Amino acid sequence: MTGAGLAQAEHDHTFGQDCVRPGERRTMIVILITATMMVVEIVAGLAYGSMALLADGLHMASHAAALSINAFAYIYARRHARDSHYTFGTGKVNALGGFAGAVLLALFAALMAGESLHRLLRPIEIVFNQAILVACLGLLVNGLSVLVLGREEHGHDHGHDEEGEEDEHGHDHHHDHNLRSAYLHVLADALTSVLAIVALVGGKFWGWSFMDPLMGVVGAVLVGRWSLGLLRSTSRVLLDAQAADAMVAALRTPLESDGQSRVSDCHVWSIGPGIYAAAVTVRGAPDLTAADYRARLSPESAIVHLTIEILPGA
Repeated sequence: MTGAGLAQAEHDHTFGQDCVRPGERRTMIVILITATMMVVEIVAGLAYGSMALLADGLHMASHAAALSINAFAYIYARRHARDSHYTFGTGKVNALGGFAGAVLLALFAALMAGESLHRLLRPIEIVFNQAILVACLGLLVNGLSVLVLGREEHGHDHGHDEEGEEDEHGHDHHHDHNLRSAYLHVLADALTSVLAIVALVGGKFWGWSFMDPLMGVVGAVLVGRWSLGLLRSTSRVLLDAQAADAMVAALRTPLESDGQSRVSDCHVWSIGPGIYAAAVTVRGAPDLTAADYRARLSPESAIVHLTIEILPGA
């Protein structure tokens, strides 16, 4: 067996993770907004007896904590980007922050469902006018938070497959899982605010008091679904799942373009938001080097770390 072509001898492994990401600044702004409204809604929910309003406030409390985790993930990844203990940089801290946020979403969805079911069985009196006023204020604040975080998120929120991660071209449209987590938290807040308003209006004008806890259950189900989707996509990154077939093919095709070389083993996995590492074994002509094969790849490739092993042709 002949020698193997290796990745570049020495190069930077930060892959841009030492830079401040747009989602970091936006997350900090939303934390301040959310924490302020959280206090208002929890106090109002307890004072006016509204489960939907209290659920909205509790969601904001949980999301303020979750958003703080997202902010910590951004800061930690940036400050430790050049730490040699992280072999491929700190890009996966982003996915870890998203995963933690997804777990919190699932937990609080369960708590919201449990408390709402309890209120269905044991309803309490609701002060509708004040509760509706605070719920509308909550929706306004939540809508502002969605706009702050959603501008970049919507830029990557199309063309994804059922995994919610890559399209048919192998492109990752949810690069920033940490931002995705923060966005889903504030979107869940906006949803619960809408449901709270619907429930409170129904109770005030038509006497449908059951609508208040029922909307809590509906909101819990929807938030639970969002959390499962985020858990699935972040787990794939954390477990080094193979990239989409289209991305793998985009790597294999140029390496085999001479008609003699053959990729016998290929591994491509995510190491950060929108960046990938790959390790391939190529059986090719003895006069070709790893540098020759690497030169065949597009400079715009999302693969930022490539290791090539060359074996004699079959």
